[in-house]
Amino acid sequence: MRNKVIDDTIRPWGRFYILNDNKFYKIKRIEINVKGRLSYQYHLKRSETWIIIKGRGIVTVEGKNKDIGKGDTIVIPKKSKHRIENTGKDKLVLIEVQTGTYFGEDDIVRLEDDYNRK
Repeated sequence: MRNKVIDDTIRPWGRFYILNDNKFYKIKRIEINVKGRLSYQYHLKRSETWIIIKGRGIVTVEGKNKDIGKGDTIVIPKKSKHRIENTGKDKLVLIEVQTGTYFGEDDIVRLEDDYNRK
């Protein structure tokens, strides 16, 4: 049985699909285009766990870079500055599990952004 996609959202770096959203957690499938990268950001009300399911990239957490690939798991505590970049030749795909007290897109504090978003 396939999971039903709740929402499909396009971003300048790729897209994400919301797979599950309730008051205790949110689960997304995130696809990052070749050479795409998310903003350097943090969240006040949630932590995130990323499970890489396809591709290669670099994750930055609190200023420290780490090469990542399929099978890697990255835990990002609430208020930790983070970003991910696709350095591979194909899409970078990850599953993101959010836990905390609020999961809205307005809980993103962007510190740097390649696409001039606030």
